[in-house]
Amino acid sequence: MTKALISVTGLDTTGIIASVATKLSEMNINILDITQTILDGYFTMMMVVDLDGANMDFEEIDKRLQPVRESLKMSIHMQRMDIFDAMHRI
Repeated sequence: MTKALISVTGLDTTGIIASVATKLSEMNINILDITQTILDGYFTMMMVVDLDGANMDFEEIDKRLQPVRESLKMSIHMQRMDIFDAMHRI
């Protein structure tokens, strides 16, 4: 299973989770785990996703998230889970 960690941060507004989840669903990306919180009006969400269903490479997935970034005015970062895990084992 090819996993990635997606972080979403920015000013809280209606529809953030729905917008991100809808775009992931369109790319056949499954959400494995999710957590979100709002701190003093700032929204923060972390998602672990399974990329195996997407028939595109990592860069294309990230590119297709760009319209969501722009429409929500949010920061959306995606990182390969194996790299994330390796960085935190040191």
